Amino acid sequence: MASNKKLARIAGLCYLIVIATGLFAEVFVRQALLVSGDAIATAHNIQCSEMLFRYGFTADLINFIIGLPCVIIIYKLFKPINKTLVRLAIIFVVIQTAIIAVNLLFQMTPLLLLGGDKYLNTFQPNQLATLSLLLLNIQALGYGIGLVFFGFYCLIIGYLIFKSTIVPRLLGILYALSGLGYLINSFVMFLSKDFANPFFIYFAIPIFIGELSLCLWLLIMGVKEQEVNFKV
Repeated sequence: MASNKKLARIAGLCYLIVIATGLFAEVFVRQALLVSGDAIATAHNIQCSEMLFRYGFTADLINFIIGLPCVIIIYKLFKPINKTLVRLAIIFVVIQTAIIAVNLLFQMTPLLLLGGDKYLNTFQPNQLATLSLLLLNIQALGYGIGLVFFGFYCLIIGYLIFKSTIVPRLLGILYALSGLGYLINSFVMFLSKDFANPFFIYFAIPIFIGELSLCLWLLIMGVKEQEVNFKV
């Protein structure tokens, strides 16, 4: 059987892929092609960059697939600290994955609407563009809902990291801050007019630092072989 150090490095590699695919899909595809409030421009961008749009969808799928072995390894590493809490964390991340994975249907539907099939001739091009933008906005809201559950996952895992001795406690604090950032970011979006979130960049920085720090530590340093049990 693989040692915990080797498993941690596998988890770190998986996490790095998750971060890379997530950034690509969100920043270089969705945010690059979507023009807020302009359905015609958004539809034009999607039609002119259809393969990029499909690559973004594929990146999201890879993100979810690679993320599952990552969280399973994290479950194994931190189960001795507190089995109940780590199981709760897994439940949160499974719910998050299910929500966002199903939500991806809203992201792909614009390709059907803008594909030019004859059965869509009853709609005007501007109507199809409007429906496409509406579906992408719904997808963004669904993504925010999913990240609420992931935020709680990060808080729990951050706490377990802080209570363990297999990785530096600072990583636990940074990871918990990532979770807090996800939660604040999502709820600010839900409570804002038109679901706009002008403070996104301020939440994105601690989120990125916390996740990348844990990812790189697991990938490069691994974890200590000895584990310390902790009970609440």
